[in-house]
Amino acid sequence: MSRQLITFQIGEQVLGVDIMAIREIRAWSPATPLPNVPPHVRGVVNLRGVVLPVLDLSHRLGWGMTDPSSRHVIIVVRIGDQLQGLIVDAVNDIVTVPDDGMQPLPDIGETPAANFLDGLATIEQRLILVLALDRLVDTSLTLSDAA
Repeated sequence: MSRQLITFQIGEQVLGVDIMAIREIRAWSPATPLPNVPPHVRGVVNLRGVVLPVLDLSHRLGWGMTDPSSRHVIIVVRIGDQLQGLIVDAVNDIVTVPDDGMQPLPDIGETPAANFLDGLATIEQRLILVLALDRLVDTSLTLSDAA
């Protein structure tokens, strides 16, 4: 069965997440920092009364800290039973990946990014890194622990 992905940019890299995990795409708004959280957790924002943790996806993948500006967006995704915000440079489009379009990651050793990827999709000669959302969050830290 084919998969639909929302694709987005971090720098020059194109990534994708399963469309069923996406809850909303919103403009950048500054996050309120929290004490004693991992450096990839930029803080929290209020999403219509829900406190939403915001993750710096570039930093989480080992690609350096994002310096967010008004051109950035927050992709709100459901990971497990919690909503999380992911800071990305821009959202691209929706793509359909056929069954034979997904490939496993090549054996490149232990790299931070490889730990968070589900595989590679090839769409129109572009390679898209497909995120494994469930591996992005540190399950040993919950928002109630950080507050």
